[in-house]
Amino acid sequence: MTARPTKPPTRTCVVTRRTGAPESMIRFVLSPDGAVVPDIRRKLPGRGVWVDATSASVALAVKKRAFSRGFKAQVDVPDELPEQVEALLRRAALERLAFAQKAGLVTQGFEKVKAALSGGQVCGLIFAADGAPDGRRKVEALAKNALDLHNNVTVVDVFDSAELERTLGRDRVVHAALTTGRLSELFILDAARLRVYLIGGTHDEMHPDQPDELRFAGPIAI
Repeated sequence: MTARPTKPPTRTCVVTRRTGAPESMIRFVLSPDGAVVPDIRRKLPGRGVWVDATSASVALAVKKRAFSRGFKAQVDVPDELPEQVEALLRRAALERLAFAQKAGLVTQGFEKVKAALSGGQVCGLIFAADGAPDGRRKVEALAKNALDLHNNVTVVDVFDSAELERTLGRDRVVHAALTTGRLSELFILDAARLRVYLIGGTHDEMHPDQPDELRFAGPIAI
């Protein structure tokens, strides 16, 4: 007898009532003193309340007192909860990037990035959000040429140069390349989750003006 396929787990947003995969939402739990705490990695103990993984949805949940309804209790919800979630998503992604660098998966410097692209080793490009457009265009041109021979490249541009400098331990970080590896993939997924949180929508809508090969696309991270 053939076993029935297992249905993937779903969760329901406490404010929009949308049902979706757990990785498309933010989980919240209660601290011992009754404060609402974001559970970014979905590992904290206790009952969870789920909210669509966008800043607008978290803000709406705060405004409509949806957490008290979800937890069936009066809870302490800080007004700055959307900003707290963003900060945690940023930190989680940058921690992944630091691990990727320690594993030798982050390439910096124009010539080194060029060589990595030419060799088909690159799975992602990081651009500082506040970097000069000219420098970005030069690296993207290299990537587009490399794509004639190699796999697609994912663009990450949600971190400013100061964040990248602190994480990578170098001055003037405006672009970098990620070479293929599990830690690179995990960082890209975390960055995708942050981008969706900031602007909403789906990954296929991230960069409609970019060629498909350079769009910020892919499934949201676990």
